Amino acid sequence: MIFDEILADMEAEGDDLDALVSGISADQWRLPTPSPGWTIAHQISHLTSSAALATLAATDAEAFAARRAELGRDFNETTDAGAAEFADLPPEQLLAHWRAARRGLQDALAAVPAGQRVPWIVTPVSPATMASVRIMELFGHGQDIADALGVERQATDRIEHLARFGVRTRDYAFLTRGLPVPAEEFGVKLIAPSGAEWTWGPGDAAQSVSGPALDFCLLVTQRRHRADLSLAASGPDADRWLDIAQAYAGPPGPGRAPGQFAGAGQAW
Repeated sequence: MIFDEILADMEAEGDDLDALVSGISADQWRLPTPSPGWTIAHQISHLTSSAALATLAATDAEAFAARRAELGRDFNETTDAGAAEFADLPPEQLLAHWRAARRGLQDALAAVPAGQRVPWIVTPVSPATMASVRIMELFGHGQDIADALGVERQATDRIEHLARFGVRTRDYAFLTRGLPVPAEEFGVKLIAPSGAEWTWGPGDAAQSVSGPALDFCLLVTQRRHRADLSLAASGPDADRWLDIAQAYAGPPGPGRAPGQFAGAGQAW
């Protein structure tokens, strides 16, 4: 897909979340989200600090390498620190910081020379992949915010970038848990919000995963438990993948409990 389109989708994903949080009260900014210890303000603070980190990676590789070394010492502690960095600010100031960070990253990725990769947490990535990572962040943390507010997001085909990234990070989910990586590629067939069919991997793969693309994205960001999603696996390794799928960097997380969000939410 054309890089400009991915950047545009990243911006649109951020705009949708901005529209949601711009309309909530000061008290709602302090609502707890499904991430333990994080309020809605912490979620937006995290998105602000992580966008700034991605901008640093795209603009100053040496400074990013130093920052990455700090992350390696205690990933969760550093993540929590980023979530707390702006969380106590008045909502309008926090929003201003987040909007500036989003704009800075948009400009930084657009300025990366063609063919150049950007250093990142696990391995250097293309600017297009970095934008997909940001879409994943906006999706996952946006879901936490929607859950805190009791609203239901309206999925769009922008999640194709996240779905693709979720497929590409299959091996990471196994490696980060010390499990052997399946030798063969899986077939993946997902139904987009628009009804289109998205496929990855061999059509005749011995093992496969299928279901709604939205459910797959909720799974790989660990925002819903597998038991609450309409995903099917064929083959023991593919079945195991649905238990451990994780598209984001960092140590394995606990995810969500079965039935935790049954019947919750209105559309937004």
